[in-house]
Amino acid sequence: MTSFVGRGGELAQLAQLFRRARLVTLVGPGGVGKTRLALRAAAQAAPTLADGVRLAELSGLRGPERLPEVVADALELPDRRGPSGFEAVVNYVAERELLLVLDTCEHMVDTCALLVGVLLAQAPGLRILTTSRQPLGIPAEHVVPVRPLGLAEGETSEALQLFEQRAASAVPSLSFTAEERRLAATLCRRLDGIPLAIELAAVRLRALPIGVLAARLTESFTVLNAGRSPALPRHQNIAATIGWSHQLCSPDERLLWARLSVFGGDFDLPAVDAVCTDAQLPAGSVVDSLVGLVDKSVLLRQGDRYRFLDVIRDFGGRRLEETGETGVLRRRLIAYFHARLRDFEERFFTSEQVSLHKALLAEHRNLTAALEYADADGTLLPLAAAMWPYRLCAGRPAEARYWMDRALDQQPEVSEDRVKALVWATTFAVIQGDAEAAHRLAAVLQEQAAQLDDPRLQGLALMCHGMAWALAGEPQEAVAQLRLSLDRLRKYGTDLDVALANLRLGIVHALHDRPEAAVGAFETVLRLNGEDSSESYVQGHAHGFLAVAHLQAGRPADAEHAARRALALHDRRADVLGVALSLDFLVWAATGLGRHQRAALLLGGADALFQLLGRGRALDNARLLRVHERALSELDRAMGGQLLHQVRRTGASLPHEQIVDFALSDETAPRVQEETPAPGGLTRREREVAALVAGGMTNREIAERLVISKRTADTHVEHILAKLGVSSRAQIAPLVPTTDLTRGPEEER
Repeated sequence: MTSFVGRGGELAQLAQLFRRARLVTLVGPGGVGKTRLALRAAAQAAPTLADGVRLAELSGLRGPERLPEVVADALELPDRRGPSGFEAVVNYVAERELLLVLDTCEHMVDTCALLVGVLLAQAPGLRILTTSRQPLGIPAEHVVPVRPLGLAEGETSEALQLFEQRAASAVPSLSFTAEERRLAATLCRRLDGIPLAIELAAVRLRALPIGVLAARLTESFTVLNAGRSPALPRHQNIAATIGWSHQLCSPDERLLWARLSVFGGDFDLPAVDAVCTDAQLPAGSVVDSLVGLVDKSVLLRQGDRYRFLDVIRDFGGRRLEETGETGVLRRRLIAYFHARLRDFEERFFTSEQVSLHKALLAEHRNLTAALEYADADGTLLPLAAAMWPYRLCAGRPAEARYWMDRALDQQPEVSEDRVKALVWATTFAVIQGDAEAAHRLAAVLQEQAAQLDDPRLQGLALMCHGMAWALAGEPQEAVAQLRLSLDRLRKYGTDLDVALANLRLGIVHALHDRPEAAVGAFETVLRLNGEDSSESYVQGHAHGFLAVAHLQAGRPADAEHAARRALALHDRRADVLGVALSLDFLVWAATGLGRHQRAALLLGGADALFQLLGRGRALDNARLLRVHERALSELDRAMGGQLLHQVRRTGASLPHEQIVDFALSDETAPRVQEETPAPGGLTRREREVAALVAGGMTNREIAERLVISKRTADTHVEHILAKLGVSSRAQIAPLVPTTDLTRGPEEER
């Protein structure tokens, strides 16, 4: 992230508006700096808000129906899509005091206006800051025009300050004479003070003296703007500047620029090679051109990944349409990510599961783009069917079912891909507790699997039918189907197939008071998997429901051990439902051991997660709910209602990392963590991020180290800059003590 220049007046105006206005929209042309201003203003407002700031980036959205899903992701609500996603967002913000930033609203102004209107009506503590090229047009809106940087004469010009800072970054040894500074000021005025245009021009000083640069720029503008309407000069100037940068690129760089616009988010070199390389643009040229685009500030590098600014991506997309290659590049993108997903499927039941899942999490926007391209092309089914391991590990059954339902409707003919999609559509319906859909899908699955000469798929169909019977409250039929499934899968299936069938058989036994049968099934799962394996999903659920079986057999100490193992495995994947269930299992075990204070704290932590999930306790299973109610009654008897309520609320207020650390320990109470020590009033997490910044890490590397999203890391860095009163990452290091951190690649641009 580059340093922040100027905007003092706008920041002061926004600070005043936030005290009395609940909706503020920053309006201005592309490249004028709306996003950077919004992030800085939000960072400065964050300390005054009990629940902080959340950023939703809307530029990658291709349809308004996904808006609630993206906002839910920004709020870190798990698996929210469709009407339930909208309700979850409303419920989450209703009782919170936070600032929601919606960045880049102009391509769905009406949908954003509708969402914002509902949220403001339902959430009195909510404030919303939007950026757009046009206002939302609703009554509560306060519109703040974002104008270009100041062009005052002399060295106080904000535009000139930005140009000199970016020039110094491009050419560290550079120093301007008085005449060169005058030329630079003239150039900034020619660029109308637009930050993106200034930054693109400044980087050219690597190759051109300032005098030549100014002359070439004026000449290029004359050509690029010839014949255009003078109505929107600022829009013309940014378009002309990007067009000028395009002219200065080599033919290979221009072609790569266009081809890279097919990605839905940021990307790494292997993806670029797979999607963009061919006889016209061979591998060697791709690497050279990628470096050239970074050097020209067309691409931004963040660790080992690259990204466009939106206006530059849009320009590339228009050039791609002109080449006639859009369809070809989209099909390459689909093929590349389909291969990545198939590789994950093949290695799902291994110690590489978590690392492969994390690698795909970084590609979420690209995966969504691939799904949208395949949907538009009528080729969605193979890709949707291959998404199951990613969705399963991410705990996103609603999103999985959305795409699988579309794919199944798109291609009704019986095929291997269709049966695979039905297997996982049924599985995700069971995970959601949708009994009607599970039975309907399982029936179609069995009918179509029978038409294929594939005993493995037929075994998987039997397993899914058993799961559907279990959800319908028919354990005998469920066990019968699952045993038939196991007979077939032991002969024709993979180790993963056999492990999943045993896992589901064990869960049915555990949910219907057959503890010893459940223990036997789970022990088979763990033997197949290997106790020393770091595979997370299957082991996590096996240990979790093994805890339930031990509780039913009157072994709370064994249950506690198994539930802790389950919690650790689920937390590695950031599986919110798995963590919430494990906390409840630990509550029941601690209650059985007479550790009531500990149980009440863990109960509160689980409360917070189930509220976040928006679903019932104990998988809405009647027998597990009775176990839960017995634990609550025992805690109320032992502690008294008032004390139980207080301790439970304390547990609910603990940060996620703290409640998990406490649950994995053997302590009676969690350790107190100080949240506001110096310097600058940074919280514990902000101090941690600041130390990593000081150690040379990029925001993406920080996100990977701390297992948080990239946008969360971006927000933390903005908060740190604002609290410390500095404008660049380089200024953080002297103010924050570092630990023995490994230095990462060079600072982000």
